[in-house]
Amino acid sequence: MDNLTDAVAESVHVKWGVPKDEIPCKGCLRQDGKHFHLPEGCATLDCVKAKGVELCCDCNDFPCAYLAPTADGAAQYPHNIKVYNLCRINKIGLERWIEEEAGQIRGKYFTGKFIMGRGQAD
Repeated sequence: MDNLTDAVAESVHVKWGVPKDEIPCKGCLRQDGKHFHLPEGCATLDCVKAKGVELCCDCNDFPCAYLAPTADGAAQYPHNIKVYNLCRINKIGLERWIEEEAGQIRGKYFTGKFIMGRGQAD
């Protein structure tokens, strides 16, 4: 999944010298928790592997401190939507979540507006 604009890719490339093809995140599982911004790997993915679960929401300790959001960087990092999705998967199951949400998350999350008390609007 291409999850950034050409302008952001160019900015990261210039600032940190990362080749543009290494900038898009393809997801923790597909990249085994390794990405240019995680030189030591992903502690959250290491935890998932150590506990022998497929997703964080399958863990008896879900949600935990690894998933706790912070205000710092909230405008740049889509962490809250990941936690929301894990909660939905936990509640309705992976297959139903895929049926309901596939193709909708990207459009709503990146282009939708948040309305207090109503959530996302188209």
